Amino acid sequence: MNKPKCSIFNKIPSRRTQIIQCVYVVGFMDLFGVSMIIPLLSHHVKALGASPTVAGLVGSTYGILQLFSSTVVGSWSDVVGRRSSLLTCLLLSALGYGLLGMSTSIALFVLARIPVGLFKHSLSICRALLSDLVSEEERPLVMGHFNAASSVGFILGPVVGGYLTEHEGGFYTSSFTCAAIFLLNAALVWTLPRSDELGPLIDTNSNSRVSRTKRHDNHNHITSTQQNCFHRNSNNHTTELAAAADRPDASGENQNSWNLDWVVSLPQPAWRQLSSVGSKIHAVASSDMWDLFLVRLLMAVSIMLYYSNFSLAMEERFLLTPKATGYLISYSSTLGALAGCLVGPVTKLYRNDIPALLLHSTMMTCCLILLYTAAPSIWHVVLSSTFIAISTSIGRTCITDLELRRGGAHASGTLIGAGQSVTAVGRVLAPLLSGLAQEFSPCGPPSLGVGLALAAVALLITRRPKWDKRNKGEKAKL
Repeated sequence: MNKPKCSIFNKIPSRRTQIIQCVYVVGFMDLFGVSMIIPLLSHHVKALGASPTVAGLVGSTYGILQLFSSTVVGSWSDVVGRRSSLLTCLLLSALGYGLLGMSTSIALFVLARIPVGLFKHSLSICRALLSDLVSEEERPLVMGHFNAASSVGFILGPVVGGYLTEHEGGFYTSSFTCAAIFLLNAALVWTLPRSDELGPLIDTNSNSRVSRTKRHDNHNHITSTQQNCFHRNSNNHTTELAAAADRPDASGENQNSWNLDWVVSLPQPAWRQLSSVGSKIHAVASSDMWDLFLVRLLMAVSIMLYYSNFSLAMEERFLLTPKATGYLISYSSTLGALAGCLVGPVTKLYRNDIPALLLHSTMMTCCLILLYTAAPSIWHVVLSSTFIAISTSIGRTCITDLELRRGGAHASGTLIGAGQSVTAVGRVLAPLLSGLAQEFSPCGPPSLGVGLALAAVALLITRRPKWDKRNKGEKAKL
């Protein structure tokens, strides 16, 4: 029997739809505010009298803090709930950007970057919240829309920041504006209901009950491990919520609903929160997900190498002016933002076969970086820039979705945080590898990126049959 076609916003109750749209706004404003500041940081720290070496060390502070805090904050959001953790991150990030607006010395500048480096994980928590709110089948579509909204903010932010910088005290004005945006985001999040006040998720798909049963009864190693640890370190209330998720309502009206009360538990002592966070991180570290994290690392470094010396390579290879290169980068970034809206239709085209879509998008990215490396004319570069924005946008959504499928919904914050930590490692490695590769040729960094992308493709081809076998085994148990 044919099922009527309907969008996600017809499948989700109106209140839940409003929350999802609110999260989209938070993502847009988050990157809008951040992108106002990013282009100005290096100029400001040099204006404070820092040498190039000191400026580099100061600039690396944020990345190092993000590397170690991403997984911890993501896991903490699994323990205390999305709303509370998101509010905390937004308020402390606003504090950091406010201090940045008062930084008149290098010491104050470094001090201002500490709270931002430790707690600027609002986008990761937003993704975890969206994962909690929608079904597994609709998750790529919602994540794609969220990435598109965030990317639009990242494109528009530098325009406003550049305009403010032209006036006297422009950097300080931009910093205080960014802090105000984060405070506004916090006020927006404050209006969201608590997780235990959300209505049940009504899923009209006939296979949704099977999907939920698999998530609750047949979790893989990471979910089973962290559930055992979580039960040992949390109160009985949380245990009852997890059990209630599988119990049908007495009236029979909520048999096809997924209770989301497990997303947040009652307030716990600090030591118990730390214990639960440690248990969740240990579950991720001991799980069989090294292949996904390695693919994420390889592709992150590959794409960063592609962009690392883009402007310099365009000038040396094709005599392109910085202004023209800026237009080309803006064109590619705009396409990348729009590509987020294509994730849902492409996923349906692949019949929700995310591993196959990830493999094909990775292969496409590899070929496009190779085309850019060997491009005989600027038009070949335009062609590669056009499609690499689409392939990388789809690839990022696919790798996140696979991590959540493999790890289980109960660990969404931990998994997304771990993924961000892996990407942070790539941000540390990419500049080092780019500098070494540029010693040989302007095409050295993208050439190395092609090699890393090929390694990711080989790993996906090798591991994909095992993923399919595992999925078939889980379905056979139902």
